[in-house]
Amino acid sequence: MLVQRLIVIVMLALSAPLVLAECPDWLVEEFNRLRSTETVNLCEAFAGKPLLIVNTASFCGYTGQFTGLEALHRSYGPRGLVVIGVPSNDFRQEAASQDKTAEVCFVDYEVTFTMTAPQRVRGTDAHPLFRELARRSGSEPQWNFNKYLVDQGTGEVRHFSSQVRPGDDSLKGAIESLL
Repeated sequence: MLVQRLIVIVMLALSAPLVLAECPDWLVEEFNRLRSTETVNLCEAFAGKPLLIVNTASFCGYTGQFTGLEALHRSYGPRGLVVIGVPSNDFRQEAASQDKTAEVCFVDYEVTFTMTAPQRVRGTDAHPLFRELARRSGSEPQWNFNKYLVDQGTGEVRHFSSQVRPGDDSLKGAIESLL
């Protein structure tokens, strides 16, 4: 019995570095979840999975894209895609409170994918993750609902502008190529 427990402990200890090895260093980021005291560490929670990271806003002409992002989450999530919404008021179209942002996301659009607390997404004050996404893709967000598709295996980041809707064939094709 003791030997079996030791084997399990050793196996768990050896597997932990492997999980972290599947996640690029620049994704070792922890975010507060939207309107929650819980946090999510991108590497611990989603190591090795393709990520679709989107800067969102509650009161934007593109806010309806939440519906399409949820459809991507439901369609591709079981195959490994992780959709992460990051609210931002950089373009002055986000709610003043996390409660209102959460209402728009979770009540109005029935979002079930991961939503973080609001962050800065552009310029020198941008969250380090968004600075790195911009560097790797060659494009920082020009408006709300920019999409960054991250291949954790290669570190490649593909940028899709706000005009590229979640159901667009170019985005879906890029997602499928990573699954």
